[in-house]
Amino acid sequence: MADKTENKEETNYSDHSNEKISRNNWKILSFFLSLVIIGLLVFISYGRITGKVVSESYAKDKLMDFVKSRGINDAKILESNEKSGLYEIVLSIQGQEIPLYMTKDGKYITQILIPTDMKNIEPVNNPQTPKEVPKSDKPKVELFVMTYCPYGTQAEKGLIPVIKTLGNKIDAKIRFVHYFMHGDKEEKETYNQVCIREEQSSKFLSYLECFLEDGNSERCITKVGIDKTKLENCLKTKSKDYYEKDKELSEKYGVQGSPTLILNGVEVNSARDSNSFLNTVCSSFNTKPSECSKQLSNQSPSPGFGYSVSTTSSQASCGS
Repeated sequence: MADKTENKEETNYSDHSNEKISRNNWKILSFFLSLVIIGLLVFISYGRITGKVVSESYAKDKLMDFVKSRGINDAKILESNEKSGLYEIVLSIQGQEIPLYMTKDGKYITQILIPTDMKNIEPVNNPQTPKEVPKSDKPKVELFVMTYCPYGTQAEKGLIPVIKTLGNKIDAKIRFVHYFMHGDKEEKETYNQVCIREEQSSKFLSYLECFLEDGNSERCITKVGIDKTKLENCLKTKSKDYYEKDKELSEKYGVQGSPTLILNGVEVNSARDSNSFLNTVCSSFNTKPSECSKQLSNQSPSPGFGYSVSTTSSQASCGS
């Protein structure tokens, strides 16, 4: 980041919450993983769907039955409409707005809608030979996320303590992928964050840490002391230009999901606890600074908002 941060600042997730991931969190995580699988079926089968079209009201009832069958009993429908030949139904689950999509015959549900006009994305060939990450005196660290992707927020919570620990010894930036998957609110929040990052950078990490608690942007703008006039002006005149630069880089790197970690221009994999992120970043120094010997939290943050921890290491992502 452009602003220096003191190395003594470290985030301990137990300061935010001592709770282990709850059973309900497991239900929600399992629910979203099932939607990824179902989403694949939608795209494989969509061209063959010829069943009777169900009403929007019936689709909402069927979706709620599906959600409750997965053990999630606190979900509420906020709104519904038609989008690209599907029913878009927005749910509220533990305070988070989640858009889901149902085929009009009521047979398939997915959270994944990826634009077909995405350009310059390299195809994934498995198995892949790991790319060698070049070393440098000041590593360039770029984490590409979606603002409302639960796995992107998980990675941000893990990486922020590393950014604070290494300070100006790295060139670190939270960036944003070149498409949105979580509705208009995600696009709006992305513009909020690029404006704060570029024009009020000394407050960006503080804002982001606050936002990662509960996703309440307005609360965090006030709490952190963001200049609202400056932010509003940026949103009107510069935000899309700032985002366009992230979008171009995302396409250049071939980013396919949130989160994606780019280190010195090369995509790398890392566990999402802070200590693993620190080791990954420090492996790219020509000469490791003393901060690399610090012990950060080895507990993986939970997906989504809030500072609880996960009992498992996940490599799940949105959009991959």
